[in-house]
Amino acid sequence: MTRKIAIFDTTLRDGEQSPGASMNTEEKLVIARELIRMNVDVIEAGFPVSSPGDFKSVQEIGRLAGDACVVCGLTRAVDKDIQVAAEALATAERPRIHTGLGVSPSHLRDKLRLTEEQAIERGVHAVRFAKSFVDDVEFYAEDAGRAELPFLARIIEEVIKAGATVVNIPDTTGYNLPWDFGQRIRYLMEHVSGIEDVTVSVHTHNDLGMATALAMEAVRNGATQVECTINGLGERAGNTAMEEVVMAIRMHGDELDAHTDIVTTELTRASRLVSSITGINVQPNKSIVGANAFAHSSGIHQDGVLKARDTYEIIDPADVGAGGSQIILSARSGHAALRHRYEELGYTFTDAEFEPVYEAFLEVADKKKEVYDGDLESIVNERRREATAVWALNAVQISCGFPLKPTATITLQDAEGTEYTEVAYGTGPIDAVYKAANKIIGVENDLSEFSVKSVTRGIDALGEVTVRVTAADGEVYIGRGSDGDIVVSSARAYINAMNRLLTDQAERAA
Repeated sequence: MTRKIAIFDTTLRDGEQSPGASMNTEEKLVIARELIRMNVDVIEAGFPVSSPGDFKSVQEIGRLAGDACVVCGLTRAVDKDIQVAAEALATAERPRIHTGLGVSPSHLRDKLRLTEEQAIERGVHAVRFAKSFVDDVEFYAEDAGRAELPFLARIIEEVIKAGATVVNIPDTTGYNLPWDFGQRIRYLMEHVSGIEDVTVSVHTHNDLGMATALAMEAVRNGATQVECTINGLGERAGNTAMEEVVMAIRMHGDELDAHTDIVTTELTRASRLVSSITGINVQPNKSIVGANAFAHSSGIHQDGVLKARDTYEIIDPADVGAGGSQIILSARSGHAALRHRYEELGYTFTDAEFEPVYEAFLEVADKKKEVYDGDLESIVNERRREATAVWALNAVQISCGFPLKPTATITLQDAEGTEYTEVAYGTGPIDAVYKAANKIIGVENDLSEFSVKSVTRGIDALGEVTVRVTAADGEVYIGRGSDGDIVVSSARAYINAMNRLLTDQAERAA
């Protein structure tokens, strides 16, 4: 039997640190449910001391997970951080505190201003203090990729003696070359007493585009846990992408003497879900989950694949959940067909929840010849965005064209059900819509990015708009909206961003 490699997902913590990718608690719970469905071993749910929102997210995810997986909270090697994390994790059946500090010369000298002996003392104290709250304690040696190996081995050995059950060796800056990082793990395996009795984890970044290669070399040299994110989200250039690590181990398990327990057929769905919630699109040529991952345009490739799929595809698309539907959905499809397809996509509804989804489906189907999986997911995501709205879009109407001056009339409804209508001119129809909305909402902001794409193929495809707005305090908020009318999509996306801004400001004020 090959070695089990634990998958530690940090989409909800490090992934959320991607600029503009912040998520509220409800959105984190949606992703957490998918991670549990995928059978991840550990969910790093947040950094509890950093904000009330993160504290609540860790609490709720701990309650949701039960005994399905470990739920982890990040801390610095600071007593208050550890105590707050323990309080947040009190709801979890399998809690883990993840604590640590920098260990490279740069971090010790310039950030922490500690000697090596002081760093060891602080790390040991943090592990012992965390151990007083939970049995499972993970120690991270931040910037281990640039640490002096003898010192790195010393501090890892001391925290193991203090009770750490997992030691995390991060290449925090993505600095290492794969073979060097692999040798770094091998050195620790050979020079740290007791390391064979704990889980050796790696957390690699993609600054040089080699995060997955770094993780694979670490596994080859003894690591038994990989920390990663859906779609490779994370600080700067991102983290190791879960889908890449999992499928690389699956393809080369015998060579690596390794396997994971991830349900790989959920990978594509998880990718789309995270993209939809964060507003960060997956590049088409992204491995495993990109739109072009299993597309073939070259005639030579097409001929080969038609004769035998594995001539140009090393992975069966069905193995990662990228297979096509066998049921063609249209305006003539009934409740049973639609519910069946949603269940195949992993969505379940009560009868009361399903009826408005079906009505929304019919509205889309009346405008299109065929409704695709992307359309179905867009319908659900749009309803989810509307469900927690501070402001709801009730109506929008525009007048534009040469030589007319673009004019928009918009009606919004607040949480109490009161409607407000405003009219505004703009340089174009979307500018006019946003100016009219601003008259009602009255919150200072700057539209910093606007993008539009089709959800599926065809001239009748739904249009999905993503916007980024910057608040007066510099915080960035993402909004998404979809509709067959691109102006309506634009209005929905902007209102969604403003709802996020208002909700976040209210939570911080509380």
